[in-house]
Amino acid sequence: MYRCVISALARLSLPLAMCFAVPATANEAFDALIDKIWQYESTLQQQRPADISPEALKQQHQQYTTFLEQTQQIDPENLSKEQKITLLMQQYRLQNDIDQYRFEAYKVPLTSEYGFHSALATLPQATRFSRAKDYEQYITRLERISGYMAQNIAYMKAGLAQGYTQPKAVLEDYEDSVTPFLVEKASDSIFYSPFTSFPAFITQAQARDFRQQATSIIENQIVPAYQQYHDFLTQQYIPGARESIAAADWPQGKAYYNNRIKHYTTTDMSARQIHELGLSEVKRIRGAMQKIVDELEFDGSIDDFIHFLRTDPQFYASTPEALLKQAAYIAKRADAALPALFETLPRTPYGVAPVPEDIAPKYTTGRYIHAANDTEPGYYWVNTYALDKRPLYALPALTLHEAVPGHHLQISLASEMKNLPAVRQETYISAFGEGWGLYSEFLGVEAGIYKTPYDHFGRLSYEMWRACRLVVDTGMHMFGWTRQQAIDYMMKNTALSEHNIKTEIDRYISWPAQALSYKIGEIKIKELRSKAEQALGEQFDIREFHTAVLAHGSVPLFVLEQNIDDFIQHKQPGK
Repeated sequence: MYRCVISALARLSLPLAMCFAVPATANEAFDALIDKIWQYESTLQQQRPADISPEALKQQHQQYTTFLEQTQQIDPENLSKEQKITLLMQQYRLQNDIDQYRFEAYKVPLTSEYGFHSALATLPQATRFSRAKDYEQYITRLERISGYMAQNIAYMKAGLAQGYTQPKAVLEDYEDSVTPFLVEKASDSIFYSPFTSFPAFITQAQARDFRQQATSIIENQIVPAYQQYHDFLTQQYIPGARESIAAADWPQGKAYYNNRIKHYTTTDMSARQIHELGLSEVKRIRGAMQKIVDELEFDGSIDDFIHFLRTDPQFYASTPEALLKQAAYIAKRADAALPALFETLPRTPYGVAPVPEDIAPKYTTGRYIHAANDTEPGYYWVNTYALDKRPLYALPALTLHEAVPGHHLQISLASEMKNLPAVRQETYISAFGEGWGLYSEFLGVEAGIYKTPYDHFGRLSYEMWRACRLVVDTGMHMFGWTRQQAIDYMMKNTALSEHNIKTEIDRYISWPAQALSYKIGEIKIKELRSKAEQALGEQFDIREFHTAVLAHGSVPLFVLEQNIDDFIQHKQPGK
């Protein structure tokens, strides 16, 4: 019997060959286990904000370890192809939970642009209010916020003592992200928003009672908890944060960074291999950028051209509304191009909206926010803070990546696949999803989205941005690069504004290895497309290829490769 023993993503070599004689009992036992694990995770999610005391985290860790051991007892030869993928995805998810606990990542519950305190602000949007009991449960959640924040502060204090902190360099003015929660009136709090109006099934007496309870909790518990966090940040955490920016300098730092490489890329690549790949890609893309500079007959070097792009007012919107309208216009043009590229489109719509003001100053240039439930749309967020740092020539690539055919299309299609278990619909493999997003920027060339040489240069700049990530992320965390060295490298090689580059570098510092997933995933998808085109010749259909890529939801890159090999074999003449 072949036993699947997988630890720390060593399972990357698990075979995915089709099985034709599948015992029903094996299928049923496997499905039951997967459902049991998901129900456990769902229970934790429903308790949000959950108890994260040391005892609770230890208990969760033990449960995840038990679940992983149970999945490792399953013989994959008794599973269908889809179940084998599900097995890998479940183990990937469990292994990450186990690794995060083992490396004590819970002692650093924030990045340069986000944190547990801002994550709580999604509670109103993530709650569906379809009955009176939903309001009661929401109020119970509000009552748990102050304790949850105290638990996080306790972990951060322990982290300070042990060397587990974000670097001081990425925490400048971080307390400003807490200030919007320090309201004088409960009605001004984001947590009060569900009580500003009520559906018809809520009586006036119930509404009055809900508002009174919410007001009391917000004023007497939540606001004081946020004030305590604000004071802790300014008086203890930021002043005491570590000076080093390298993940390698954390306790168990090198092992943690290597673990994160495996998690985010789903490959066995080393930090040195990724660094060298990045240098190679930067050289290649810079050559393509030079061709555009030459075609425009620009009087100056490529560095002079980048300076021109960064400083000329013609490349920047004058108002937030103008930037959003341009993003929406590009998005609708991209929508129109989809039928020629895809056989299946998602039913979930998406909107275009600004990044919330309270997080915009330190937030990335744009992001996709997936639908909270099947009654909500997805959102393509555009950062309208510091308009003179948001170039219009980069907007087409950003839109294709975050909206369609990028994240919105891929994530929505996965969530709408009724034949996939929840763990497949809800697990996001960064190398697949972000690789698809970057590949989607390339699809804009074939779809005619880039209208001017500046648009094309903007796309190359975005590709260069992701190639530079391979260099600076590994450089800072493993090879002794300074923050300024990383900033200078990206200033020289991309057309991003200095503000964008600084916020990006701080993101890479505070979120080790995640930035590696984009270029590595895109390279793999392009490699597999080239393989399919060469193997199938005239039989190659881009719409069918995209269906094959997206058909199984978000998957590790080695699973994607097996899926495309199966697609090629099925499509080849005579097969």
